[in-house]
Amino acid sequence: MPAHPPITTGSSYLRTGWHAMWQPGLRRYVLIPAALNMLLLISLIGWAGHSFNALLTQLLGTLPDWLAFLQWLLWPLFALLILLVLFFTFSIIANLIGSPFYALLADKLAQQRRGTTPQPASWQSWLWLIPHSLGRELAKLAYYLPRLLGLLLLSLLPVINLVVTPMLLAFGVWMMAVQYLDYQADNDGVSLCEQLKWMRQRRSLMLGFGLPVYLGSLIPLINVLIMPAAVAGSTLLWVEHYTRQPESIN
Repeated sequence: MPAHPPITTGSSYLRTGWHAMWQPGLRRYVLIPAALNMLLLISLIGWAGHSFNALLTQLLGTLPDWLAFLQWLLWPLFALLILLVLFFTFSIIANLIGSPFYALLADKLAQQRRGTTPQPASWQSWLWLIPHSLGRELAKLAYYLPRLLGLLLLSLLPVINLVVTPMLLAFGVWMMAVQYLDYQADNDGVSLCEQLKWMRQRRSLMLGFGLPVYLGSLIPLINVLIMPAAVAGSTLLWVEHYTRQPESIN
């Protein structure tokens, strides 16, 4: 595979991953986290709706009658704020919940594509997978949150925000690639620093993959299945483009 494939190459992997994740033997790693995350999303939507009504009612109650027209401006502003909080909260918690299942999904699919024989996993390795996967998720958050906060602060500055706004979008797309490529990278024993270095050498491929994942993750309910599809797609991308082919961790 070329080191610098066109951006359209990356965009095809989400569709390929969607078909791959429904194969017999892989569905359990899709359906279990999907069911858990569906319950999480429904709970967050209920909380967001209640919080939205309470905050808006309280704020409108403080306005004098002659400023009542502001409710038409405040309503979309508050709605956008709640949606942003909902999106980021759901994405973080859902990936924490799904991470052990997604690691297994990536590993089984990579074994299948590489033609390697899966090794039987002991119950100790299954138990170790949970804290290990959560630790890797926290490492990605440590990379993600400071950069996001810095961009958000810069977006508050006049003039500069004209440049920062598209950077925020590009960073969100980039993080989709970081998030989901990490599962098989971790399975292959590749550190997050090494993974990021490899990704930076293939930015167009990464952004091409991350863009449809980012757009799909913004759609409530659909985003529950976009996550495992992104895991499967990123695993296929990793297997086909990463040159070192170590044995599976299992």
